[in-house]
Amino acid sequence: MKKIVFACVHNAGRSQIAAGWARRLAGDRLEVVSAGTQPGPHLNVQVVEAMGEAGIDLSGVQPQLLTPELTQGADYIVTMGCGESCPVVPGVKRLDWPITDTRGQPIEVVRQIRDQIQERVLDLFRSEGVLHR
Repeated sequence: MKKIVFACVHNAGRSQIAAGWARRLAGDRLEVVSAGTQPGPHLNVQVVEAMGEAGIDLSGVQPQLLTPELTQGADYIVTMGCGESCPVVPGVKRLDWPITDTRGQPIEVVRQIRDQIQERVLDLFRSEGVLHR
């Protein structure tokens, strides 16, 4: 695996959490992209807080629009809640993770979502040989 794209609607929660974990776990072995079909103005403050507690700083990250250019060369697109508005790219494996939206959730729930996403990223990376543990 060389490139992975994480996508959700607003690019303010789930996809940013997944990208944060992916960057932490894979380092420079993998290009990681996070984007949304309708990006919001900023990240969810509870997401920034919960990821900060895990040692991942998302405070300077801005949501971005999911474009065909961002998916170019991807091995995987992992979607979380964007349904039909997320692209199907020929030759790219698409996974859909049914994960609760972080928007409007209390910090306790966001922490649970953070941990659930971490496990999914770990599982994917192990199965693809990104992590050799």
